[in-house]
Amino acid sequence: MLARRVERAKALLARPDLALAEIAYRAGFASQAHFSTAFRRAPGFADFKGAGLTLALWEIGHIAEHTGVSGRRAPPQVHKACAAAELPSPATVDAVYRELSTLGVPFTRPPADYPWNARCAYFTDPDDNLWEIYAWLDGGPVGDVEGPAAGGRTA
Repeated sequence: MLARRVERAKALLARPDLALAEIAYRAGFASQAHFSTAFRRAPGFADFKGAGLTLALWEIGHIAEHTGVSGRRAPPQVHKACAAAELPSPATVDAVYRELSTLGVPFTRPPADYPWNARCAYFTDPDDNLWEIYAWLDGGPVGDVEGPAAGGRTA
């Protein structure tokens, strides 16, 4: 459902006569804020921010393709999730990786810069839950619907 709304919004963004609020309404979003939050997603990604917490959702196939983590899906009634911790800088990601590695934490590979403009490293905990440590690279998160990305539209 969300994918269809985003596709409709993409088509509407080609119309310079429409404000973002109108595009959000016509595409079926509850509000311009909901549209902006949903539209900044990379393919296979969604995030929700509030109260000092970010909930990020990746399609397992997408994250596996780019990071080398397992793309194996959990069977029904088995819960799998990836918890992510945002660190202050890419250098901090490298330092935390080194520290945790010396303690025996099993990383999938060393930290790397990924297409979503973040330096990330992935490891599993004793219950086989996936964890990510990351920091935004220069320019921060990509895909926000503001300014030039929205064709100069605001509201």
